[in-house]
Amino acid sequence: MTGAPIEAVIVVVPVHDEAALLDRCLTALKIAIDRLSETGMLCIVRVVLDACADGSARIVGAHGLTALAVEENLVGAARALGIAAAWNEVDTLAPDQVWIANTDGDSAVPPSWLTVQIAAAHAGADIFVGTVRPDFADLDPRHQRHWHATHTPGVPNGHVHGASLGVRAGIYFEAGGFEAAPEHEDVSLVDRCRRLGGEVVASDDAEVLTSGRTIGRTPGGYAGYLREQALAIDID
Repeated sequence: MTGAPIEAVIVVVPVHDEAALLDRCLTALKIAIDRLSETGMLCIVRVVLDACADGSARIVGAHGLTALAVEENLVGAARALGIAAAWNEVDTLAPDQVWIANTDGDSAVPPSWLTVQIAAAHAGADIFVGTVRPDFADLDPRHQRHWHATHTPGVPNGHVHGASLGVRAGIYFEAGGFEAAPEHEDVSLVDRCRRLGGEVVASDDAEVLTSGRTIGRTPGGYAGYLREQALAIDID
Protein backbone atom coordinates (compact mmCIF):
# COMPACT_ATOMS: atom_id res chain seq x y z
CA MET A 1 0.00 0.00 0.00
CA THR A 2 2.17 2.92 1.21
CA GLY A 3 5.61 1.35 1.43
CA ALA A 4 6.57 3.99 4.03
CA PRO A 5 10.00 3.52 5.65
CA ILE A 6 9.80 1.62 8.94
CA GLU A 7 11.02 3.56 11.97
CA ALA A 8 10.13 1.14 14.80
CA VAL A 9 9.27 -2.51 15.35
CA ILE A 10 6.93 -4.07 17.88
CA VAL A 11 7.56 -7.74 18.64
CA VAL A 12 4.83 -9.71 20.40
CA VAL A 13 5.22 -13.20 21.86
CA PRO A 14 2.09 -14.84 23.30
CA VAL A 15 2.88 -17.49 25.90
CA HIS A 16 0.63 -20.08 27.53
CA ASP A 17 2.57 -22.42 29.85
CA GLU A 18 5.68 -22.65 27.66
CA ALA A 19 8.32 -22.88 30.40
CA ALA A 20 9.94 -25.89 28.70
CA LEU A 21 10.60 -23.99 25.45
CA LEU A 22 10.49 -20.32 26.40
CA ASP A 23 14.18 -19.90 27.21
CA ARG A 24 15.08 -21.15 23.72
CA CYS A 25 12.50 -18.77 22.23
CA LEU A 26 13.72 -15.67 24.05
CA THR A 27 17.41 -16.45 23.59
CA ALA A 28 16.90 -16.66 19.82
CA LEU A 29 14.68 -13.58 19.77
CA LYS A 30 17.25 -11.44 21.57
CA ILE A 31 19.87 -12.38 18.96
CA ALA A 32 17.48 -11.26 16.20
CA ILE A 33 16.79 -8.02 18.09
CA ASP A 34 20.52 -7.37 18.48
CA ARG A 35 20.94 -7.85 14.71
CA LEU A 36 18.16 -5.33 14.07
CA SER A 37 19.61 -2.90 16.63
CA GLU A 38 22.76 -2.67 14.52
CA THR A 39 20.66 -0.72 12.00
CA GLY A 40 19.56 1.79 14.66
CA MET A 41 15.96 0.63 14.55
CA LEU A 42 13.84 1.03 17.69
CA CYS A 43 12.43 -2.34 18.83
CA ILE A 44 9.81 -2.83 21.56
CA VAL A 45 9.12 -6.35 22.85
CA ARG A 46 6.09 -7.54 24.78
CA VAL A 47 5.88 -11.12 26.05
CA VAL A 48 2.24 -11.79 26.87
CA LEU A 49 1.80 -14.39 29.61
CA ASP A 50 -1.71 -15.65 28.93
CA ALA A 51 -3.21 -17.72 31.77
CA CYS A 52 0.22 -19.10 32.67
CA ALA A 53 0.45 -21.41 35.67
CA ASP A 54 4.05 -22.54 35.20
CA GLY A 55 7.43 -20.84 35.44
CA SER A 56 7.13 -18.76 32.27
CA ALA A 57 7.12 -15.43 34.15
CA ARG A 58 10.42 -16.26 35.85
CA ILE A 59 12.04 -17.04 32.49
CA VAL A 60 10.88 -13.75 30.96
CA GLY A 61 12.28 -11.90 33.96
CA ALA A 62 15.62 -13.67 33.64
CA HIS A 63 15.88 -12.37 30.08
CA GLY A 64 15.15 -8.82 31.18
CA LEU A 65 12.14 -8.49 28.90
CA THR A 66 8.82 -6.80 29.62
CA ALA A 67 5.98 -9.21 30.38
CA LEU A 68 2.26 -8.55 30.32
CA ALA A 69 0.12 -10.97 32.35
CA VAL A 70 -3.44 -11.57 31.14
CA GLU A 71 -6.08 -14.23 31.73
CA GLU A 72 -7.69 -14.48 28.30
CA ASN A 73 -6.61 -18.00 27.33
CA LEU A 74 -7.08 -16.85 23.72
CA VAL A 75 -4.01 -16.44 21.56
CA GLY A 76 -5.67 -13.80 19.37
CA ALA A 77 -6.55 -11.66 22.37
CA ALA A 78 -3.03 -12.10 23.78
CA ARG A 79 -1.44 -10.87 20.54
CA ALA A 80 -3.78 -7.87 20.36
CA LEU A 81 -3.17 -6.91 23.99
CA GLY A 82 0.59 -7.13 23.51
CA ILE A 83 0.44 -4.77 20.54
CA ALA A 84 -1.81 -2.35 22.42
CA ALA A 85 0.54 -2.38 25.42
CA ALA A 86 3.55 -1.52 23.26
CA TRP A 87 1.84 1.13 21.18
CA ASN A 88 2.32 4.00 23.65
CA GLU A 89 6.07 3.76 22.99
CA VAL A 90 5.66 4.41 19.26
CA ASP A 91 2.48 6.50 19.09
CA THR A 92 4.38 9.58 17.91
CA LEU A 93 5.00 7.74 14.63
CA ALA A 94 2.51 7.24 11.82
CA PRO A 95 1.11 3.69 11.90
CA ASP A 96 2.60 2.95 8.48
CA GLN A 97 6.05 3.61 9.96
CA VAL A 98 5.65 0.84 12.55
CA TRP A 99 6.09 -2.87 11.85
CA ILE A 100 4.52 -5.57 14.05
CA ALA A 101 6.42 -8.88 14.17
CA ASN A 102 4.76 -11.93 15.71
CA THR A 103 6.14 -15.23 16.90
CA ASP A 104 5.21 -17.84 19.53
CA GLY A 105 6.60 -18.98 22.86
CA ASP A 106 7.38 -22.47 21.50
CA SER A 107 9.36 -21.14 18.54
CA ALA A 108 12.93 -19.99 17.87
CA VAL A 109 13.53 -17.34 15.22
CA PRO A 110 16.76 -17.11 13.21
CA PRO A 111 19.15 -14.13 13.63
CA SER A 112 17.91 -12.54 10.39
CA TRP A 113 14.21 -12.83 11.26
CA LEU A 114 13.60 -9.12 11.86
CA THR A 115 16.02 -7.70 9.29
CA VAL A 116 14.45 -9.85 6.56
CA GLN A 117 11.00 -8.56 7.46
CA ILE A 118 12.09 -4.93 7.50
CA ALA A 119 13.79 -5.35 4.12
CA ALA A 120 10.50 -6.73 2.76
CA ALA A 121 8.59 -3.79 4.27
CA HIS A 122 10.97 -1.27 2.72
CA ALA A 123 10.44 -3.01 -0.62
CA GLY A 124 6.69 -2.38 -0.29
CA ALA A 125 5.32 -5.29 1.74
CA ASP A 126 2.42 -4.73 4.13
CA ILE A 127 2.29 -8.33 5.34
CA PHE A 128 5.18 -10.79 5.70
CA VAL A 129 4.24 -14.49 5.74
CA GLY A 130 7.22 -16.53 6.88
CA THR A 131 7.81 -20.25 6.81
CA VAL A 132 8.20 -22.48 9.83
CA ARG A 133 9.52 -25.97 10.31
CA PRO A 134 8.97 -28.39 13.18
CA ASP A 135 11.75 -29.44 15.50
CA PHE A 136 12.72 -32.76 13.94
CA ALA A 137 13.69 -34.08 17.36
CA ASP A 138 9.94 -34.19 18.05
CA LEU A 139 9.11 -36.24 14.93
CA ASP A 140 9.62 -39.91 14.27
CA PRO A 141 11.81 -40.88 11.26
CA ARG A 142 8.83 -41.51 8.94
CA HIS A 143 7.40 -38.10 9.69
CA GLN A 144 10.79 -36.48 9.12
CA ARG A 145 11.10 -38.17 5.71
CA HIS A 146 7.58 -37.10 4.79
CA TRP A 147 8.37 -33.52 5.78
CA HIS A 148 11.46 -33.36 3.60
CA ALA A 149 9.60 -34.96 0.68
CA THR A 150 6.79 -32.39 0.79
CA HIS A 151 8.76 -29.19 1.50
CA THR A 152 11.17 -27.66 -1.00
CA PRO A 153 13.94 -25.56 0.59
CA GLY A 154 13.89 -21.97 -0.59
CA VAL A 155 10.29 -22.14 -1.80
CA PRO A 156 7.73 -20.54 0.54
CA ASN A 157 4.42 -22.36 0.66
CA GLY A 158 2.45 -19.24 1.58
CA HIS A 159 0.84 -20.82 4.65
CA VAL A 160 0.14 -18.29 7.39
CA HIS A 161 1.78 -18.99 10.75
CA GLY A 162 1.57 -16.77 13.82
CA ALA A 163 5.09 -17.98 14.65
CA SER A 164 6.45 -15.94 11.73
CA LEU A 165 4.10 -13.17 10.72
CA GLY A 166 4.80 -9.49 10.20
CA VAL A 167 2.34 -6.71 9.41
CA ARG A 168 2.52 -2.95 8.91
CA ALA A 169 0.65 -1.28 11.77
CA GLY A 170 -1.40 0.91 9.46
CA ILE A 171 -3.13 -1.97 7.71
CA TYR A 172 -3.26 -3.95 10.97
CA PHE A 173 -5.44 -1.29 12.56
CA GLU A 174 -7.44 -0.72 9.37
CA ALA A 175 -8.23 -4.46 9.25
CA GLY A 176 -9.40 -4.46 12.88
CA GLY A 177 -6.38 -6.18 14.42
CA PHE A 178 -6.21 -9.70 15.79
CA GLU A 179 -9.53 -11.26 16.73
CA ALA A 180 -9.97 -12.62 20.26
CA ALA A 181 -9.93 -16.20 18.99
CA PRO A 182 -8.38 -19.42 20.33
CA GLU A 183 -6.72 -20.15 16.96
CA HIS A 184 -6.54 -19.07 13.30
CA GLU A 185 -6.40 -15.43 14.36
CA ASP A 186 -3.35 -15.12 12.11
CA VAL A 187 -5.11 -16.46 9.02
CA SER A 188 -8.12 -14.23 9.66
CA LEU A 189 -5.95 -11.12 9.94
CA VAL A 190 -4.08 -11.82 6.72
CA ASP A 191 -7.35 -12.49 4.86
CA ARG A 192 -8.75 -9.13 5.98
CA CYS A 193 -5.53 -7.34 5.04
CA ARG A 194 -5.63 -8.93 1.58
CA ARG A 195 -9.19 -7.70 1.07
CA LEU A 196 -7.98 -4.18 1.87
CA GLY A 197 -5.38 -4.45 -0.88
CA GLY A 198 -2.40 -5.15 1.33
CA GLU A 199 0.79 -6.33 -0.37
CA VAL A 200 1.57 -9.82 0.94
CA VAL A 201 5.08 -11.25 0.68
CA ALA A 202 5.66 -14.94 1.40
CA SER A 203 9.27 -15.72 2.20
CA ASP A 204 11.45 -18.69 3.10
CA ASP A 205 14.43 -16.47 3.91
CA ALA A 206 14.08 -16.55 7.72
CA GLU A 207 12.54 -19.91 8.56
CA VAL A 208 11.41 -20.26 12.17
CA LEU A 209 11.91 -23.41 14.22
CA THR A 210 8.79 -24.38 16.12
CA SER A 211 7.70 -27.23 18.33
CA GLY A 212 6.98 -30.52 16.61
CA ARG A 213 4.48 -31.59 19.25
CA THR A 214 1.14 -32.94 18.06
CA ILE A 215 -0.80 -31.83 21.14
CA GLY A 216 -0.57 -28.06 21.37
CA ARG A 217 -1.95 -25.14 23.35
CA THR A 218 -4.95 -24.70 21.02
CA PRO A 219 -7.48 -27.22 19.67
CA GLY A 220 -5.87 -27.24 16.23
CA GLY A 221 -3.15 -24.86 15.13
CA TYR A 222 0.23 -26.09 13.97
CA ALA A 223 0.17 -29.04 16.37
CA GLY A 224 -3.14 -30.09 14.84
CA TYR A 225 -1.63 -29.89 11.37
CA LEU A 226 1.28 -32.11 12.42
CA ARG A 227 -1.14 -34.52 14.09
CA GLU A 228 -3.19 -34.83 10.89
CA GLN A 229 -0.01 -35.29 8.89
CA ALA A 230 1.18 -38.05 11.21
CA LEU A 231 -2.18 -39.82 10.93
CA ALA A 232 -2.01 -39.62 7.13
CA ILE A 233 1.44 -41.21 7.18
CA ASP A 234 0.11 -44.04 9.36
CA ILE A 235 -2.79 -44.60 6.96
CA ASP A 236 -0.43 -44.76 4.01
